[in-house]
Amino acid sequence: MAEIPGILIAFQHTTVYWIMLLFFGFYPILSAIVWLVTSAIYFSGKEKLPGEAEADLYTLPDPPPAVSVLIPAYCEEKVIEATVEGALRIDYPDFEVVVVDDGSKDATVARLAPYLESGRIRLIRKTVNEGKAMALNDALLCLNGEIVLTIDADAVVDPQILLHIVPHFSSSRVAAVTGNPRVSNRRTLLSKIQLIEFTSIVGLLRRAQRVWGRIQTVSGVVVAFRKKALFDVGLFDPSMATEDIDMSWRLQMRFWDIRYEPRGLVWMQVPETIGAFFSQRKRWAVGLGQVLRSHLGILLRRKNLRQWPVAYESVLSILWAFCFVILTSLWIFSYAIGIPPVGAHPIPNFWGMTIATVCILQLTAGVALDRHYDRSILPYATYTVLYPLIYWAITSTVAFLYTPVGLLRKRPRITLWKTERT
Repeated sequence: MAEIPGILIAFQHTTVYWIMLLFFGFYPILSAIVWLVTSAIYFSGKEKLPGEAEADLYTLPDPPPAVSVLIPAYCEEKVIEATVEGALRIDYPDFEVVVVDDGSKDATVARLAPYLESGRIRLIRKTVNEGKAMALNDALLCLNGEIVLTIDADAVVDPQILLHIVPHFSSSRVAAVTGNPRVSNRRTLLSKIQLIEFTSIVGLLRRAQRVWGRIQTVSGVVVAFRKKALFDVGLFDPSMATEDIDMSWRLQMRFWDIRYEPRGLVWMQVPETIGAFFSQRKRWAVGLGQVLRSHLGILLRRKNLRQWPVAYESVLSILWAFCFVILTSLWIFSYAIGIPPVGAHPIPNFWGMTIATVCILQLTAGVALDRHYDRSILPYATYTVLYPLIYWAITSTVAFLYTPVGLLRKRPRITLWKTERT
């Protein structure tokens, strides 16, 4: 034990430590600046054109393409009726609503009985639970639409969603259009912070990535696919913890285009407890690790050059999470044994305040952009100050613990469905 202080002091004067320290300090600032600049470019070029959005460059063909609204479900008795009602209210001339039930053990199917009897929806019922990816694959063979809008069973879509999303498919290269998820349950502090996350991180990053030319992932909660493109890449991979990230990479590696439509609104539920949130982010971390394991070879292929920014951003964000956890743990331990660590201070100093300020500017910019589509977010903007204090610690710890699981295991054990509903 007497040797530990000496080892700790020696390590904090090594090149490795200083590289970690510099990366930890500079990466969030540089990435925030890049996101802010490129999302502003997207907003000025795509959201402020005559007609206000990228989709308005195109019009619905005459006749408009048939759309299948597909709702994969497993044990969704609490929410399935609201989701179906929302889907049936969609304003579009030619669409069908199809629910694929993945062997639910509750009253999900019973809740759907009135809609089935009236002929307003179709039901594909599986007797064996195999996960969301297989449910989607099995249902695709039974759909009539050439465009498939998939929505989670706890999500309620805006009635205008197809009028905003479908025009993108006038371009034959477009394989998918991801929508703009909004948080509907805002009762707990955790859910309010996630509201800010989806506004200021997810929305901002999607805008930035559209400028880069590739999107890391569509939102599994709401995304429209060209059915032909899904068959072109071999459908969804059931071995992946996050089928949406994997599908996004595979489509773009085949040179299909993915777009973001901020007016494609959907109201979804997010985890309200630490346990449910941790479980969700664990699945996301494992899934990203699997995707990197499977597809990181694109960095050696010049033909996938446009995918490089997304791939590098994914790798760098994971490395930063590792630096966050390792350095923070080292600093806490150093203070605990009475050794002030190099480059850290218990009271936020100039550099710490700089990082926090840039982060809050980024979050504020996201709120400013998305308020055009969701005015109700403005009262929650004050929660942005909690994001760097609380959220970074949780998400970085999850990434540190579980991304290696996806990187090192071909088929890690994961939860097939999210089942907590409110």
